Amino acid sequence: MNFPANEDVGRHLYIRGIVQGIGFRWYLSQHARKLDVSGWVRNLHDGRVEAVLCGGQTAVAAVIEWASFGPPGARVDEVLVEDTPERILGFEKRPTI
Repeated sequence: MNFPANEDVGRHLYIRGIVQGIGFRWYLSQHARKLDVSGWVRNLHDGRVEAVLCGGQTAVAAVIEWASFGPPGARVDEVLVEDTPERILGFEKRPTI
């Protein structure tokens, strides 16, 4: 199915690899804000990073693409992406759970 680039979508991500202790959450939030993507990001106790991204399909896809590589020092082994109905305004870093 092909959606218009400006249609709003919501994606829930789980990012696995060397993704904590290197500023991954900060870089992801900055990249998302530049592309006008809303949502949140947090570390998980199992070493993964979890995020929800909301915005235009093209912008959200660009943030997901960035997350597959991450910032300098990251090694991303896997990005699991699921659709989510969650919609958020703004972007925040949440506490680790």
